[in-house]
Amino acid sequence: MKYDFLIVGAGFAGAVAAERLASQQNKKILIVEKRNHIAGNAYDEYDEHGILVHRYGPHIFHTNSKKVFDYLSKFTGWRFYEHRVLAKLNGSLYPIPINRTTVNKLYGKNFKSDEEVAKFYESVREKRYPVKNSEDIIVNQVGKDLYEKFFKHYTKKQWDLDPSQLSASVCGRIPVRTNEDDRYFTDKFQFMPKDGYTKMFERMLKHKNIEIILNTDYKKIINNIKFDKMIYTGPIDYFFDYEFGKLPYRSLKFKWENINTEFHLKASSYNFVGKEEKFTRKTEYKYLTGQKSNSTTISTEYPTMKGDPYYPVPNSKNHTEFNKYKNLADRIKNVIFIGRLAEYKYYNMDQIVITVLQKLKMI
Repeated sequence: MKYDFLIVGAGFAGAVAAERLASQQNKKILIVEKRNHIAGNAYDEYDEHGILVHRYGPHIFHTNSKKVFDYLSKFTGWRFYEHRVLAKLNGSLYPIPINRTTVNKLYGKNFKSDEEVAKFYESVREKRYPVKNSEDIIVNQVGKDLYEKFFKHYTKKQWDLDPSQLSASVCGRIPVRTNEDDRYFTDKFQFMPKDGYTKMFERMLKHKNIEIILNTDYKKIINNIKFDKMIYTGPIDYFFDYEFGKLPYRSLKFKWENINTEFHLKASSYNFVGKEEKFTRKTEYKYLTGQKSNSTTISTEYPTMKGDPYYPVPNSKNHTEFNKYKNLADRIKNVIFIGRLAEYKYYNMDQIVITVLQKLKMI
């Protein structure tokens, strides 16, 4: 059989591309996925205690795009959910992103207005110009002390690089607030898929024109498949057989524990911002899913350079190395490179969806 598209990877990029091409253009699609499941890093499943967990760490859906929300709504109902995170520092818990409550609790202040907090930030900030890296962007906003307490060690653990060695975009993703808003995100649409991400993907890919092969490296079977075009969502360096060497990615190892209590943490996630702990984050999944049960499951994240690629490491050196691969990719006419690994770019889930829709010119 001949396929119109071979799609490598069944995560967000591959699944959205497959669904749109199959349903809107009547294309015949073959998806080849290396793992034993669809949904990429958004994959969730019920553990042995009946708790729905995200096997690759918490995936919180949020977007300001009505188009993205309406598109995914074809495949899932939603549960309203606003994510809240607490930073654990010296045994105390503080709202993160940094807000008025964080500042008041940390410094024993009693600021009551945005203006007072803004004035405080102005008094402690160090002007950095130009802003070149992740240290600059935070110190420029809130000064050295808040940077060292909440950003420096957490970022070092997460990336194994000092924030001064990372693109400003890494820490720049996290806002600094003057009000008491303790939500991690402020997007217009903040929901979780009602039945989980995997169910949403199953519905997305349930189409007569879509065939899926799991547990398979596409390179092992590509010579036996007839297709017109490829959509590639895997690591771009692997596509080119590491011609210019491996691009660095950060991965995560998880420790899972089930605790015989209804809830264990005071919020869905704790960020461990000190250098004492080797781990970065704990997540309690029942906050995300709204499940009721007598026990609760928690994951603890340990960043590592080994394992599945999760996060491209954003700095100028790696970007230069990536561009060598991008130049090769741009010359290949029948392959479209999409996604976090193929574009060596940190995308949120909604950004992946919009990118795929735009690349396929379906918006």
